[in-house]
Amino acid sequence: MIYELYREQQLYCSLDEAWDFFTSPNNLPIIAPQEMDFTVLTEVSNGIIYNGMQIDYRLKPLFGIPIRWKSEVRSLENKKCFVDYQLEGPYKMWLHYHEFKKNEEGVMMKDLLKYEMKYGFLGKIVNHLIVRDKLEYIFNNRRTVIEGLFNQKFSVNQGLAIVNL
Repeated sequence: MIYELYREQQLYCSLDEAWDFFTSPNNLPIIAPQEMDFTVLTEVSNGIIYNGMQIDYRLKPLFGIPIRWKSEVRSLENKKCFVDYQLEGPYKMWLHYHEFKKNEEGVMMKDLLKYEMKYGFLGKIVNHLIVRDKLEYIFNNRRTVIEGLFNQKFSVNQGLAIVNL
């Protein structure tokens, strides 16, 4: 069974700022919960992703148990969207679609996560009891961190300064 998690978030910044931040694998540890000890193992010196790029990570998503994860960047359209796809990791399938759309207030960022658990019926039970809640927690934490990074600044809209509280 394929599960989905969808999020939208308004960012009060330019498309360039949003794109540069979210396409740098080096920023993933910033938006992940601290207790996950998210580490990017692949050296990404210039911070620029590209179609076919493979990135290795180490993280502790559940119970402090470290796992390795390898993803590949797919379907990248500059300053519009990209997909990170799990090549190796805890899921049978993991596809995280990121979309960025410029609007009057800055950028609307959309995330669509599609994932499938390993181990058939047992995987369904584990998803119901643990994994789904953990993913909700991770994406809620991500939202809070992003709010602090992008939405605590002043933005200019039709000549008026607006404070986002």
